[in-house]
Amino acid sequence: MPDLEIERRLGGHIAGVDEVGRGPLAGPVLAAAVSLGPNVSPELAALIDDSKKLSASARQSAFDALRFHKGVQIALGAASVAEITRLNITGASLLAMRRAVLRLPRLPDTVLVDGHLAPPLACRVCCIVGGDARSLSIAAASIVAKVVRDRLMTKLARRFPAYGWERNAGYPTPEHRAALARIGPSPHHRPGFGSVRAFVEVSRL
Repeated sequence: MPDLEIERRLGGHIAGVDEVGRGPLAGPVLAAAVSLGPNVSPELAALIDDSKKLSASARQSAFDALRFHKGVQIALGAASVAEITRLNITGASLLAMRRAVLRLPRLPDTVLVDGHLAPPLACRVCCIVGGDARSLSIAAASIVAKVVRDRLMTKLARRFPAYGWERNAGYPTPEHRAALARIGPSPHHRPGFGSVRAFVEVSRL
């Protein structure tokens, strides 16, 4: 379970950052920055874990608790499909993380980032591989990013129902691939991704 050991060791005003949406064939990449503040209750901490280890209902409960816990600051950043195409998915992910941090009420002293690549920021940035399983701040960010992006993809699914985005969030499930083969890509698909590019090229024939 993640805890606050890293945050306490570093000291100062800290935010955790994580992104979601590197692997999908459609939709933006979305990042969250979360500063838990100095008074994280045991009840809140007990709800937070790596978002991938939580059920949808557990993520929602943790998300709601984070939103309404006094002292917690949350900010979001995204990179569009056009930006993913222009920058590649890694560059777009770093852009989304930078945007999230800069939308916090104030720049943290230290930003903890899940993974090994740091967005360009005018503060100390610590990259932590497997950080969503080690840092409570990063785990909280992973939950917020996952819940918000899933909601976004569910909303987009109402306009483009064939792809099953409310179930797969744009990831390349058999259902999603079958819809791509049947009707081709939507404006929200990532044309730079090989699995999508093949269907774009076929649709132009």
